[in-house]
Amino acid sequence: MNGNQDNPKIVWGPLAAPSLDDIEAMALDALESLPEPFRALSRDLVCVVAEFPSQDIVRDMDLETPFDLLGLFEGIGLTEAGDTPETGQMPNRIWLYRRPILDYWAEHTDTLSEIVTHVLIHEIGHHFGLSDDDMYAIDRGER
Repeated sequence: MNGNQDNPKIVWGPLAAPSLDDIEAMALDALESLPEPFRALSRDLVCVVAEFPSQDIVRDMDLETPFDLLGLFEGIGLTEAGDTPETGQMPNRIWLYRRPILDYWAEHTDTLSEIVTHVLIHEIGHHFGLSDDDMYAIDRGER
């Protein structure tokens, strides 16, 4: 410890890890702060927060551990959708996985809100029909 008086000591005892509801609130704030064209196109998305991806998803995606997935878009992207949803079609969803997000947060310098926003926007990119490669290229400024 450096004894720096300008850095107040954090009392960790009463603090709890952010809950599912806390992560959901961050995601909803991020959705509300999207620029209008994107917010309008994302209006029908349902955002769900769970502790971890299901075992089926872990198996289907051939993940080494459930901590390997921070979020997932589930549904039919805008580029694949017809004019009218098929009968019985589930709403498009973005899943955010609390424990993997918290684990990532503990290992990086980004704020939790920044991480939640980044994961949410990445999954919204899938809703818009972008692939992971497309989004990585956008992040690198190549597109």
